[in-house]
Amino acid sequence: MPANYDQHLPAILNGCLKGQRSSQHDLYKLYYGYGMSVAIRYVEEEAEALSIVNDSFMKVYKNLKKYDRTQPYKPWFRKIIVNTAINQLKRQKKYGMETGMDEAGDLADRENILSQIGYQELITLVQSLSASYRAVFNMYVIDGFRHEEIAKTLGISVSTSKSNLVRARRKLRELLQQQLSTTNA
Repeated sequence: MPANYDQHLPAILNGCLKGQRSSQHDLYKLYYGYGMSVAIRYVEEEAEALSIVNDSFMKVYKNLKKYDRTQPYKPWFRKIIVNTAINQLKRQKKYGMETGMDEAGDLADRENILSQIGYQELITLVQSLSASYRAVFNMYVIDGFRHEEIAKTLGISVSTSKSNLVRARRKLRELLQQQLSTTNA
């Protein structure tokens, strides 16, 4: 493949629509890294992320004819990965813990965690959260879902989505403070 894969995306997609294995392989090589970077945010282990990416590519190959080629490919693919990750979490019933909004505590502290640490550090910290907190945090902060969408997708209440986000942010702040105090010691 030439160095600039994106330039060749239309031809690769045409080949995938025709069921050409070489085009499917090229698409996989082109978007594997991106897929892993999205999937790893939702699960604890790389093997789980790989499973999500592989399942996502199978969905892409199966549903490529539904893709609107007037739109960018990457957001469409990202949506498939996020939905596949959420479906896997649902199957594993890892996110089931519900916390009422009244238990969430003080909402006044709105410090932006993302501005304090680097991407790789954030991913490591986010992966240490419980699955319920991790899913809500990723969907809201990183992928831009609204609480209503998160609640519907995960089968939880809007207040649970909000409280899980508050708790995830609080936990990330604690982890960040621990990491910074260890680094500065």
